[in-house]
Amino acid sequence: MATINKTSISIGALLAASFLGVLILIFSPVFGNGRNGLTYADDMFNSLSKGSSYFIPELQKNADKFKGQAFSVKISAAKAEDKPGDTEKRIENLSKVLTPAGARIEVSGTDMKIEGDLGAILASALQDSDAMYKNQGEAIKTRYSFDDEKKIFRQWHNAFSAMDKALKKDGKIEQAKIISDVSKKAVETAYNYYKVDAVQVKEKAVLMTALLVFYVVYTMWWGFAIYFLFDGVGLSMSKAKH
Repeated sequence: MATINKTSISIGALLAASFLGVLILIFSPVFGNGRNGLTYADDMFNSLSKGSSYFIPELQKNADKFKGQAFSVKISAAKAEDKPGDTEKRIENLSKVLTPAGARIEVSGTDMKIEGDLGAILASALQDSDAMYKNQGEAIKTRYSFDDEKKIFRQWHNAFSAMDKALKKDGKIEQAKIISDVSKKAVETAYNYYKVDAVQVKEKAVLMTALLVFYVVYTMWWGFAIYFLFDGVGLSMSKAKH
């Protein structure tokens, strides 16, 4: 019959109860703005991630090399899931961001032929990306006279994705690369982090370290609770005899 160790059971029960108490606290909306601990931590790491994802100045330098460089590409604006009128609306929205950047657009059915100064178009996309990255959505609304800043800004991604594929197909690798870089490192980043406050890692170094240490300690906390409870009722692990 297993020997009961009351001391181990008491320690295990105390650790388990306190672990659950902290867990309840973590899921309680007491971390500001109705957030629980997980949401708070997620928001903080999103802010830190955004703070280390600002590549626009570097991209602008690379884009400047294409100022005055003419380009021409033909893309399809149609998507397989389009309903009647969807393609025409997409062409209209794509034109809303490309035309102010100096692009000349010819529409033939669902195809768009886009011509212009590649550097000017990249500069316009980076300008909008900078505004969105800095959560200045009103500037986008005003510039394009469009109520939904995220929807109109997303047209840069739609345009650049199609242009990237078409330029690669045409063997214009250098132009395709800069368009892909701006799309992934500026447009997508600004869109995904819109309305997230950017924070530098050094500003939250102590808190970030504390959270990581807490995660490790909290994991071990539960493990020791189980260990002492099992030890208290006489359950243990030992190497099998051969």
